[in-house]
Amino acid sequence: MYRQTAHEIHRRFIEGEISAKAIVEKTLSRIHRHDPKVGSFLRVLSDRALAQAEALDRKRAANKSLGRLAGVPVAIKDNMHIRGEFTTCASKFLSNYRPPFNATAVRLLEEEDAILIGKTNLDEFAMGSSTEHSAYQLSKNPWDLTCTPGGSSGGSAAAVAARFCPLATGTDTGGSIRQPASFCGVVGFKPTYGRVSRYGLVAFGSSLDQIGPFSYDVPDAALFMEVVGRHCPKDSTSINLPPEPYLKKIDGSIEGKKIGVPWHFLEDLDQEPKDNFLSSIDKLESLGAEIVEVDLDILKYSIAVYYIVATAEASTNLARFDGILHGNRSEIADTLNEVYDLSKGAGFGAEVKNRIMLGTYVLSSGYQGAHYTQAQKVRSLIIEHYHKAFKECDVIAMPVSPFPAFQLDSIHDPLQMYLADIYTISVNLAGLPAISVPSGFSSKQRPFGLQLIGAPMDDSLVLQCARAFEKAQPLTPFIPPLFDQENN
Repeated sequence: MYRQTAHEIHRRFIEGEISAKAIVEKTLSRIHRHDPKVGSFLRVLSDRALAQAEALDRKRAANKSLGRLAGVPVAIKDNMHIRGEFTTCASKFLSNYRPPFNATAVRLLEEEDAILIGKTNLDEFAMGSSTEHSAYQLSKNPWDLTCTPGGSSGGSAAAVAARFCPLATGTDTGGSIRQPASFCGVVGFKPTYGRVSRYGLVAFGSSLDQIGPFSYDVPDAALFMEVVGRHCPKDSTSINLPPEPYLKKIDGSIEGKKIGVPWHFLEDLDQEPKDNFLSSIDKLESLGAEIVEVDLDILKYSIAVYYIVATAEASTNLARFDGILHGNRSEIADTLNEVYDLSKGAGFGAEVKNRIMLGTYVLSSGYQGAHYTQAQKVRSLIIEHYHKAFKECDVIAMPVSPFPAFQLDSIHDPLQMYLADIYTISVNLAGLPAISVPSGFSSKQRPFGLQLIGAPMDDSLVLQCARAFEKAQPLTPFIPPLFDQENN
């Protein structure tokens, strides 16, 4: 069953080939047997999933209407709320927090009878690119257990790559779906900003965050989007448009589509990832797409802009965690100031503290105009340059990362880690839809991903181009050899 997509599992359940209980038991058995090697889950919701499966079996036996994800196990990144279950954001500060409500995306998944199988690991408060900043455990890449699965959604990417579940949620603030999807050889889709409600998502950068799926293939990502890509009145940034029929659109030909490539911006790409990218472009061209050059040199400023805007928003969003209303309170604090200082000091990890301090600095009196205001001006220019580029092409192609998955504990300079997101961050600054789709392997058999970027609300076109590329790939399905054995 671990080789089957969400579509296939759903069909087998609907047609009575397998019970929901059997699906969950097989899923839990595989997780309990193999996840100790990977560390993708912070909590496995065994009792909840089995109870939900038994309810689904009764529902099917009574010939009641079944949802579009009936029988499909789905993992949830642990910065999204499931009512009554812990939401820790991989932080000690929230180790005791049980939300009294569901995130909108979680509610929509459950309304379509998805089975929530567990909460996945992440960089604390989604701040990181390697999932090495979790306060609880280290997640590893199923293709090479000495390597990172990427971040911040590394737990979700690793869970899908190891074939523990066919779908998992991630959040993308600067590439945190696409980069781990590339590193782990799965599909990762970041929708247009506002297409999926952020209600019930613990905020990092409110103008940047977006929920999206990890999946085995593009049709499963499209199915996920049909379920959760709906307007939510509880989220003021939610786009008030009807759901799109993504699945009906993704199998169209891309012949005649113009694929823009910012060749000058990619000049410093190392040889091996460059060869993979060029091969991917050749494949798109062989499918009838026209390759055109676009000017996006301004993206060289995107890292600087992002780490001003994102840290400023993080500083504001995390101010609520004070040990009084939210978060664990220090047991040794005697005064109000000590409650604030000691609770934050013990609750937040080093990377979160770094970003809070930087964000507080760029918003402080005397520096806001020099840093934050200037960053927002350059952000507007980045949006303008993308707008001009999309007048010349339908979709833009870029690598996801300058390199494949790197060794755990191998990058100690935070600036070097930040530069790893050079090809993904601008998409969030501009609120665009983008996808990472597997495109091959490095010489060390570590996956590469091709990134396809669309204009605002061109989500279905991005999925269509990704599906065409995926179908032309001779390498699917992408399953790590360690997790693709008959006795698994």
